Amino acid sequence: MQRIGIGIIGCGNISSTYLKGLAHFPILKICGIADLNSDLAQACAAEFGVPACSIDALHADPDVAIIVNLTVPKAHVEVGLNALDAGKHVYSEKPLGVTFGEGKRLLDRANARGLRVGSAPDTFLGGAHQTARAVVDAGAIGQPIGGTAFFMCPGHERWHPNPDFYYEAGGGPMLDMGPYYITDLVNLLGPVEKVAGFATKVRDVRRIGSEPRRGEVIPVDVPTHVTGLMSFVNGAVVQITMSFDVAGHRHTPLEIYGTDATLIVPDPNHFGGDLFLLPLVGEAQGKPVALPYAEGNWRSLGVADMAFAIANNRPHRANGDLALHVLEVMEAFQTASDRGETVAITTRVERPAPLAASLIDGSLGR
Repeated sequence: MQRIGIGIIGCGNISSTYLKGLAHFPILKICGIADLNSDLAQACAAEFGVPACSIDALHADPDVAIIVNLTVPKAHVEVGLNALDAGKHVYSEKPLGVTFGEGKRLLDRANARGLRVGSAPDTFLGGAHQTARAVVDAGAIGQPIGGTAFFMCPGHERWHPNPDFYYEAGGGPMLDMGPYYITDLVNLLGPVEKVAGFATKVRDVRRIGSEPRRGEVIPVDVPTHVTGLMSFVNGAVVQITMSFDVAGHRHTPLEIYGTDATLIVPDPNHFGGDLFLLPLVGEAQGKPVALPYAEGNWRSLGVADMAFAIANNRPHRANGDLALHVLEVMEAFQTASDRGETVAITTRVERPAPLAASLIDGSLGR
């Protein structure tokens, strides 16, 4: 098997999850890991048995084909542009950028240089969400009518050791959690046509509840409760709420409504979960999940698919066009709130091809 070299930039909280996931894919060769904090990079490298190096060394390494960008959101585009200028493909943590304009700049640079951009989330490639896609594509729900998407919690400062970036530009519940939900909805229903919404902030500061900074107060610079409607090109209308201000709720994460049935989709922040079809006539049906990547945390699946795509000269699924479309939709909620009007979405994107085979054994060479 042809191996594709990757270099990782950023050793924050999510890096260990990626490093555990990357080890499952033989096509990927970790050439090095870097961080502006060299001590952090050394500690991470020692834990996972990979080389620690500088960012410049990763850019200069001819064996590195893809830079996996795990920096904080406000650094995503700058780090990505530098990698592209070094001749590397880029796979970024979500969101693609802090603003739509930034994200478009990244894609324009990649296109000009003949390079690829990929982006999290890749959870829509998980077995449960690919099964949901198959149910919709088979016509089991009939014509899609609408749906709901809910993520609501009291805030990430309860558990994250350094939660500041969640409340800075590029953070907030929509840019942090919205990518999981909206990407999965585009996977299921296709692109969004227009958005209406409201964005609010109820507190100017947050108090950290986790160690080692328990009790420290941090500022809030972004809306922390965003709610609205997405009208899809296919005619479906989906209600969405992303919030860091809700003590608790009983909404399911994701539901898709059709003329013949409702599909209950599991949490799009995970690769697996239980699916249920509630038909117009008859009893509720649990939908078995037989497709791969439904058990465990497979973050980096999108990187592996991108590597297979490079090796086999085919499109990758968690691609930059998809991420840019989702970013435009997320930004549109704030624009709609500020203007008090519906906002048209300018980008259009094809639904990614279904993931119908396992990457582990190399069978997905197409």
